[in-house]
Amino acid sequence: MSKSRKKTSHTKDPVLPKAEPVSAENTPSRRRFFWQVWLALGGLAVLEYVWLVVEFLRPRAMSAVDEANIIIAGPVERFEPNSVTAFQEGKFYLSRLQNGGFLALSRECTHLGCTVPWVADEGSFVCPCHSSAYDDKGEVLSPPAPRPLDLYAIRIENGIVKVDISKPLKRSAFDYAQVMRP
Repeated sequence: MSKSRKKTSHTKDPVLPKAEPVSAENTPSRRRFFWQVWLALGGLAVLEYVWLVVEFLRPRAMSAVDEANIIIAGPVERFEPNSVTAFQEGKFYLSRLQNGGFLALSRECTHLGCTVPWVADEGSFVCPCHSSAYDDKGEVLSPPAPRPLDLYAIRIENGIVKVDISKPLKRSAFDYAQVMRP
């Protein structure tokens, strides 16, 4: 046994590398990690806010969807004064009044939404569902319709009548300010 002790006493112990002193700067702490996460999330929130403001202030270009809602009715000369022309594509009537102004009237009755045909012999729109009648300006001639026919916006560009069917304009009464004059 003594020999084995001698042998072990002559062998060298392995040298371990010296450990570097631990400092607060080198070790990530939980508090520092959460601070960095909150900082990153705050930065993302600021970027998102800036993006929303820029998108809100940027002018919108007319898209293909917007252009699909514009119906080109035709040149002004095509429509005689005191006439009504039906447009199947846009589901509206283009009424040219006696004074030469234009109104684009919806085909839907304001009572229950039935399609209202133009009856040229009577000079009025007559609803087949409940007999509401409207004149060429869309005003109610006989109830139960509660208000005049809805309008669509009209533009006249270079002598061409264009109707925007994207959104009907609800109205409570006829006003000459609603008439588009060429």
